[in-house]
Amino acid sequence: MPPVGGPTGGLVLRRAIRGQRRRVVSASLLGMTHQGCEALVPVVIGAAIDTAVATGSAPSLLRWLLVLGVLFLVLSTCYRTSARIAEGAGEHAAHRLRLELGARVLDPRGGADANRLPGALTSIATNDARRVGSVATVLPYGCAAVAALTVSAVALLRISVPLGLLVLLGIPPLLWLGHRISRPLERRSEAEQESAAHASGVAADLVSGLRVLKGMGAEAAAVARYRTTSQDSLAAALRAARSRAGHEGALLALTGVFIAAIGIAGAYLAMNGGISVGDLVAAVGLAQFLLGPFQLLAYSNAEFAQARASARRIAEVLASPAAVDGGQRAPAGAGAAAGHLRLRDVRLGALRGVDLDLPAGSLTGVVTRDPAAAHDLLLALARETDPAGGRVELDGVPLTELDPDLLRRSVLVAHHDADLFEASLLDNVRAGAAGSAAGAVDAALAASTADEVAALLPDGADTVLAERGRSLSGGQRQRVALARALAADRPVLVLHDPTTAVDTVTESRIAARLREVRRGRTTVLITTSPALLAETDRVVVLDGGTVTAAGAHTELAATDEAYRTAVLA
Repeated sequence: MPPVGGPTGGLVLRRAIRGQRRRVVSASLLGMTHQGCEALVPVVIGAAIDTAVATGSAPSLLRWLLVLGVLFLVLSTCYRTSARIAEGAGEHAAHRLRLELGARVLDPRGGADANRLPGALTSIATNDARRVGSVATVLPYGCAAVAALTVSAVALLRISVPLGLLVLLGIPPLLWLGHRISRPLERRSEAEQESAAHASGVAADLVSGLRVLKGMGAEAAAVARYRTTSQDSLAAALRAARSRAGHEGALLALTGVFIAAIGIAGAYLAMNGGISVGDLVAAVGLAQFLLGPFQLLAYSNAEFAQARASARRIAEVLASPAAVDGGQRAPAGAGAAAGHLRLRDVRLGALRGVDLDLPAGSLTGVVTRDPAAAHDLLLALARETDPAGGRVELDGVPLTELDPDLLRRSVLVAHHDADLFEASLLDNVRAGAAGSAAGAVDAALAASTADEVAALLPDGADTVLAERGRSLSGGQRQRVALARALAADRPVLVLHDPTTAVDTVTESRIAARLREVRRGRTTVLITTSPALLAETDRVVVLDGGTVTAAGAHTELAATDEAYRTAVLA
């Protein structure tokens, strides 16, 4: 299992470039050739003026025109090829980052989503990955600009040593000033991305709970919350835009002054006979040409500043500490565990020393009126969080010693609020059935009565559901989600309130079929449904975070007042 944590923003940037090294080098060489040829154009024109126009030599003029034609052919070909390779490098680098982020978010040890809304993670995997990936695109442009400046400086040195020295000595201070000017842009870009990610997360959160908000009449409060978040994001984006505009304006102003100085120096030398007319034309042409490389450097500098900010955000996700430590052992039989679960003095959140023995192949009900206790029990059984005290065992082995990925191939915890995918009903059910027996899907559809749901849809089980299954009613979604959990056919299955939105007649049929389809495998029902509890071998009552009673459903209903209140009231 790969290690969690470690990378910094700088390392993320270096990895993005290193992963596309061949493309970056190829694009850089082609870009440098393109810019070098462009820098030679005014030099060739100046030479043509001195050796052909001034002397009236037609053959010489034709030769220089041929040289210009070759230059333009080479530079245009190199530009197109370099741009294509550089853009491809950026896309591949961003794609690789998205894969790394996806792998970290889906890591069985968890932790990447801690204190992060799903929309924020989506923003990091899209916008931030794109910005960091663009470094592989921008780097060849920066190298090409440096090559253009170098060729221009050498050409000016051949025309006039003072002009060449002016360029060579003036470029380093300009580059240093450009780096200093980019610091505010980097800070504000990071703030912009943070605000945009938060706004995206809030929007996704509100959309997913839209029906609930409407039912509560809380639309106005939700809109006000999003408006505030959106306005904060807009303000951060405007600050970043102003910073980028100021950054580019300042660099253009510095560049303009520098180019003007070269032109004035060339004109002074020409007036005093230090250089020829052709040399003056070449010097002025080179001075004007230098505007392009400096603009490329300004663009590259700004992109690097924004990429550094995004790289830090990506590094924070990749370096997120795991929610649980990764064990090394595999459950007995590598997925064919017997399924004997045992909780020994488990303390976690609302659980206050829970001792619970769930024999292999048993069907056990767990009743609690405290939603927090039910939630914490699910976390402990799924090993999404390790208990603060005590331990949970599978077939006598503590869960902390088991590989989390292999553990979840033996133990499936199906939460009450499980989402469906935007796919066909059948594909939703098959999502957890990889490696299951051939008839597991059909049996799961029948046991959950999801086959009846399919019969009502236009294309049957092949009907594509809307996002999160919103095209179905609440009860229909629960039946499809239950079918998905049953189709996985795990040795241990934990279900939390799987039928709360289902009518009583259908619930009774599901309860009877559930016992049959799970025969011989460990099943835990965390519920207060009397129909489901009536089918269990034993019911355990949690009250105050501890086990207060255990027995058959009929026995507890007759003798335990707290149980009757929780289940039958």
